[in-house]
Amino acid sequence: EEIQRETTYPDGKVEKVLKNGCHLVFFPNGTWKKVGSDGKTVTITFFNGDVKQIMPDQTVIYYYADAKTTHTTYSDGLEVLQFSNGQIEKHYPDGKKEITFPDQTIKNLFTDGQEESIFPDGTIVRVQRDGSKTIEFNNGQRELHTSQFKRREYPDGTVKTVYMNGEQETKYVSGRVRVKDKDGNIIMDTKV
Repeated sequence: EEIQRETTYPDGKVEKVLKNGCHLVFFPNGTWKKVGSDGKTVTITFFNGDVKQIMPDQTVIYYYADAKTTHTTYSDGLEVLQFSNGQIEKHYPDGKKEITFPDQTIKNLFTDGQEESIFPDGTIVRVQRDGSKTIEFNNGQRELHTSQFKRREYPDGTVKTVYMNGEQETKYVSGRVRVKDKDGNIIMDTKV
């Protein structure tokens, strides 16, 4: 671009105004700044390789050269971090976070302390604030983990519960109930 005016300041800073209206400012430490002809688009390239861009809508895009990470802050408060390994984190203004891992697992962290993970195979894991966990498998099975027991529900209606003391209880759709002790010995079976 053709230079319209160039000014050198006592502190070593050099400002160039281009004919197209862009302003370039070069600092002695190697950092430089470009202000677009619209006066609203600003790019600062730091001496360490980091780059900060301010867009006309006030979106700020900051690239961390050493970490190869981009941090974008939108005017509505949404922040998006993109890491070199493919991980993407979205931090919403209300405090919710969504993390997409390189394997495409998505983890949502809610402001009330609950978590939800959606795995590529369709399995969904929800963790409540009290630590209880619900797992929904893509084959229709469902599992509930609490501090007292682990329960698996099968699509046919069968429910198997394993208690913390090792006792197992299986309830079948037919109404049959079978209970085993911690060693696997049947202690009750109501064959219908």
